[in-house]
Amino acid sequence: MGWHQELLIGFDLETTGTDPLEARIVTGAVIEVRAGQELGRREWLADPGVPIPEDAVAVHGITDEKAAAEGRPGAEVADAMAAVLVSYWQAGVPVVAYNAAFDLSLLAAELRRHGLPSLRDRLGGAEPAPVVDPYTIDRSVDRYRRGKRNLEAVCTEYGIVLDSAHNASADALAAARLAHAIAVRHTKVADLGVAELHRQQVRWYAEWAADFQNFLRRKGDAAAVVDGTWPLREDGAALRAG
Repeated sequence: MGWHQELLIGFDLETTGTDPLEARIVTGAVIEVRAGQELGRREWLADPGVPIPEDAVAVHGITDEKAAAEGRPGAEVADAMAAVLVSYWQAGVPVVAYNAAFDLSLLAAELRRHGLPSLRDRLGGAEPAPVVDPYTIDRSVDRYRRGKRNLEAVCTEYGIVLDSAHNASADALAAARLAHAIAVRHTKVADLGVAELHRQQVRWYAEWAADFQNFLRRKGDAAAVVDGTWPLREDGAALRAG
């Protein structure tokens, strides 16, 4: 039985913006999924402590008023999310996040902002792992497919129903189901052990970043730099899937 038939943990954040060093958590979800079937979920609504820009409200629908009235303090939410994710990693259970470098880097930035233990600290100095990122995997195994690679587009490609895009719970569930579907279609992914799959994604992401950086430089941006670190990055450039 491959890793995709075992327990997977879908994870997603909706935020105040697109820069993971500056944006704050607004909502988040962790969904337990096995073989595509949901088993349980945790959901959070945060009061980010800063105004939520109108363009962000247009994406996820959470206003300042709702966040202030119903949300928990951002520090509490970040701490709770980190504790839950770490508990799964400590048990060897994969966390699935679409464009994981964005969500995990943003969560790490929130932990730093609030003076809370980092993900690495909570893991005794180890890297957060295993992580499964359908964005990175799909881009490697079907490199030349035309079209967008955002969550909605890739779900359509693999026949995954995404009921409410940019809702953290819906996106987290879709990401876990998408990881399963990609493994079903691409047996070379399913046949990897989850630790080896994590290592391969580190390599695939670095290769993509180098290729994209070269592309930008050929197009005239001689100073372009695309960080190829995955799944946890220290800078915020070019992390949103397009």
